[in-house]
Amino acid sequence: QVQLVESGGGLVQPGGSLRLSCVASGIPFSIYVMGWHRQAPGKQRELVAAIPSVTSGGIINYVDSVKGRFTVSRDNAKNTVYLQMNSLKPEDTAVYYCNAHTYHSGNRRDYWGQGTQVTVSS
Repeated sequence: QVQLVESGGGLVQPGGSLRLSCVASGIPFSIYVMGWHRQAPGKQRELVAAIPSVTSGGIINYVDSVKGRFTVSRDNAKNTVYLQMNSLKPEDTAVYYCNAHTYHSGNRRDYWGQGTQVTVSS
């Protein structure tokens, strides 16, 4: 059974920091591209950051609005992906979802976590 379990969300003041973690189980973690997505009320879910697998190559990607403030990283030994969020703004408020995806026989396979709420407010 595949599980992605996020943690680290919460309430923080503007300018503050949070670190999200996502622990994966039931998948060969190192071959999955890992990503963080977010969905604010009334808005579509958007990709925040993605980090390639050891086999996929590629580079780390960020949505423009978080570049220079957020950092995604992974620890393949711990099956964990992180999102360090600094200089948080009210517009970063959203439910943040962990995503794992890979391609098998040409088909994309996705797994999602349950989400963790991040609220940036004074």
